[in-house]
Amino acid sequence: MHRIVSRVLACAVLVLLVAGCSPRINILGGFYREPLEEQTIEGRGTDKILLVRLQGTLKMSPSSALLYKRPSPVQRLDEQLAKAKDDSRIKAVVVSINSPGGTVGASDVCYDLIRRYKQETGNPVVAVLMEVAASGGYYTAAAADRIIAHPATITGSIGTIFLRPDMSGLLDWVRVNVEVTKSGDLKDMGSPFRASTEQERALFQQMILDENARFLDIVRTSRKLDENAMHAFEDGRVLTAQQAMDAGLVDSLGYLHDGYDAARHLSGAGEDAQVVVYQRREYPDDTGYNTMARSPMPGGAAAAFDVESALGVPQAGLYHLWPGAFGNWE
Repeated sequence: MHRIVSRVLACAVLVLLVAGCSPRINILGGFYREPLEEQTIEGRGTDKILLVRLQGTLKMSPSSALLYKRPSPVQRLDEQLAKAKDDSRIKAVVVSINSPGGTVGASDVCYDLIRRYKQETGNPVVAVLMEVAASGGYYTAAAADRIIAHPATITGSIGTIFLRPDMSGLLDWVRVNVEVTKSGDLKDMGSPFRASTEQERALFQQMILDENARFLDIVRTSRKLDENAMHAFEDGRVLTAQQAMDAGLVDSLGYLHDGYDAARHLSGAGEDAQVVVYQRREYPDDTGYNTMARSPMPGGAAAAFDVESALGVPQAGLYHLWPGAFGNWE
């Protein structure tokens, strides 16, 4: 009986992975159509500092929960910065980053959104690295005018990897075969249904090197580092906050309020400038450390269950991601 149950569960997992979906009923999807509302965290002055929270695995696609789809981190960052552009009282932005990174595309778009916001408004941006701000999380921070790392931050992991779920063993176990008819020998390279060939691994390695060259160039340029300084982290290692500062990747160690102070100083905003956030639900006595700031849906843990995150299985692709933290992040 135990073996039968195990095979049934394995088949269910296989169906979810192949179909690329999770069971859900979109009865609450309208919640995210509500407009963002401003809420003040602290301060009473005329000038404003906007706090934007960038959390979770960076990806372009929405998270699929049981009852709804949650907008992607890229969409949430974009809509908040777009709203900030229309408010002349906002003098600076603080981006708190708690992310192990994500896809190459999403990481680059987050970087570009911050860069464009600075270019179009002239407002400074301060990045505050929280628990984990690794790989694509750091890539995003590189667009900021100043980077402050929480003393206990794990950062670095500056590099690129190709990830894909390997289901060949599972297919053998449940006795399922996948027949592929293809137009060329390499059309199914990266397929999760078989092992890669040496030629395919070499091609993926070159893709990784090409994408990583851009990552390293952005870090080198934004942090004004020479080639010798790059040797301290270009192998992709993760770093403590102090190691990152010694390597020139961050400007100082501090906390979220140090980010507010830096934003006020860089922008010339008054000492009593308000710190505000944009969200779709009001939280009484809100603070900058509110981990529910992504406007959670009603329904609790069941409504928020994300199959892909729970299984810890990414979509196949190129990532600026620290794999050691993957699977526990939405």
